[in-house]
Amino acid sequence: MKISADALLFDNDGTLVSSLDSVLRCWTRWAQEQGIAAEDFARVELHGRPADDIIADLLPADRAPRARARIDELELEDVPGGVKLLPGAAELLAGLPAGRWAVVTSANRELAEARLAEVAIRPGTLISADDITRGKPHPEPFLLAAERLGVDPARCVVFEDAPAGLAAGRAAGMRTVALATTTDRAELVADVVVEDLSAVSAQVSAGGVEITCRV
Repeated sequence: MKISADALLFDNDGTLVSSLDSVLRCWTRWAQEQGIAAEDFARVELHGRPADDIIADLLPADRAPRARARIDELELEDVPGGVKLLPGAAELLAGLPAGRWAVVTSANRELAEARLAEVAIRPGTLISADDITRGKPHPEPFLLAAERLGVDPARCVVFEDAPAGLAAGRAAGMRTVALATTTDRAELVADVVVEDLSAVSAQVSAGGVEITCRV
């Protein structure tokens, strides 16, 4: 399948890199420190959501600032050795000009930059939780990325592995490519579903980017 676009917008964790083991390790330790019951913690979705939203599901507002500082500390400490580059990511990004792609993540900027640097990815445009007021599944993160790149949202393609991120891309009026790296295919609602970015190639021209997806 071929898709024509002006810009490609990539989620980070589960799309470009995998730090899911690190995320689970850090949040599990955090929940134990905060005295959160295991059954309450198990009910909360961690993947693809801003830390503030997760904390709000688990703790009263007056405990949120210190709790947020602690999870930030734990996750940053766990970055070395806790991030793996996913198949096809480096190859796809290497062929894209800086103005044609962005990373759009639910992590805060410091953590996102640390995780990307760990696998030698340095995007020209990075949208993090620090840049927005409403996280995925709201379209704001992807709409801001399109604005920063100076492109029409309808001419953007979102690459995501999480249902919340795919919902955000659809709500932004963008085409979506789902990666079956962390979620069962049956739960992925997108224009195209692929195994990972090794199934995606891109041809850049003056008129934009033509994406080929091998499904």
